[in-house]
Amino acid sequence: MGTANKVPGISGGVVAYVGGFYEEFIYSLQKLNLKAAKLLFSGRFGSFFDYINGRFLSLLILGEALSYFTVSKGFDLLISYYPILVWATFFGMILGSIYYISRSYGEWTRRNVIILIIGITIGIGTSLLDPAKENTNLLFVFFCGMISISGMTLPGLSGSFILILLGNYVLLLVDSINAFFDTMVAIFQGDFSWWYDPVHMELLQVLSVFTVGSIVGLISLSHLLGWTIKHYRNETNAMIIGFITGSLGVVWPWKKEVFKRTSEGLLALDKNGDQILENYSRYWPDFNDTYTWIAVLMILIGFLSVYILDQYGNKANPI
Repeated sequence: MGTANKVPGISGGVVAYVGGFYEEFIYSLQKLNLKAAKLLFSGRFGSFFDYINGRFLSLLILGEALSYFTVSKGFDLLISYYPILVWATFFGMILGSIYYISRSYGEWTRRNVIILIIGITIGIGTSLLDPAKENTNLLFVFFCGMISISGMTLPGLSGSFILILLGNYVLLLVDSINAFFDTMVAIFQGDFSWWYDPVHMELLQVLSVFTVGSIVGLISLSHLLGWTIKHYRNETNAMIIGFITGSLGVVWPWKKEVFKRTSEGLLALDKNGDQILENYSRYWPDFNDTYTWIAVLMILIGFLSVYILDQYGNKANPI
């Protein structure tokens, strides 16, 4: 989930859904409520841990953290050198997700088909939107936090890609994260000069507001999804399948990166001197090229990886 959440276009929720622990994930987040706060602040830590399904959430958070510094770093490197093959693998995983989720779906009524089409439309429409400009307004940053967390809770909607569309991907997931990392290093070295740097302090403030927005969005959206799964299970699953299907356009393997440019037509750079990703330009592959068939093979491997994950999920949770 950590690797999927970090890559623009991939939803960590898909991993949870196919892995068979999506509903446990949502219901565990629902336990982060007023009762949990009372248990925590009254010092009943054991009861608090049991109430929020702490073992499950702790392992999930640990996996996300480890992924950020290990597996996802490897994917960053692979995407730099073999972008088509990496995206082809993800494309195959999404196809496999759609197949296996649809296979276990109940009766397709007219109402559920309409909901499916709405989900597909939203997914496709999201991939076709033009990115907005960067906005450091704290209220907007809080909104970005609430929206971007959807990648964890709503399979098929990529939180990272949504931040690109909102114009704040570099600000929130690059600049502010780097500022926090630099702060930790400086504190470890006994250097507190960053405290007097207004730009640095603004980035830390932005990151803090973004984090609070993400937590609020995660808890509130999980309560909404928990309620819909309980009362409208088939309709919710139809919408999720639609989201995942619509996201195929975002992870289409054959695409070129479109980088942001200044008003003078020059490539825009972030504070680290890196080019700023704005969107993707998609094209149809050349099937006379051997590399295309290697990518097709990677799609099949991605599909099979979901099959293996699905089999594991069935054994681990057969009910």
